[in-house]
Amino acid sequence: MEPERVQMFNLSSAQGPRFAEIANEMTETIKALGPSPVTS
Repeated sequence: MEPERVQMFNLSSAQGPRFAEIANEMTETIKALGPSPVTS
């Protein structure tokens, strides 16, 4: 699995807007990478 698919962030509950930014960035990254190479 590509390292770009897994990220870790340390945020407080007061950082809601930053959480939303990170979620949007991750969504775009995953869309660009395409389907996961890992199958069940």
